[in-house]
Amino acid sequence: MRDEVEKAIDEIRPRLQADGGDIELIGITEDNIVQVRLRGACAGCPGAAMTLKMGVERVIKERVPQIKGVENIQ
Repeated sequence: MRDEVEKAIDEIRPRLQADGGDIELIGITEDNIVQVRLRGACAGCPGAAMTLKMGVERVIKERVPQIKGVENIQ
């Protein structure tokens, strides 16, 4: 499952990097919550929560249906 999540993140990464940010996969919990760290411009962006839910989480859940959610670890 981790490989599938990493592939989904790799799809998202160029869009975040285009805005000066990045994303790092921290881990996946036992209850299938993906833990990520938004970096660069994304870390302090007021729209980071929306990016996380409407962008990152949506793509990951489409690619890996077992995933229940995504959370940003500071």
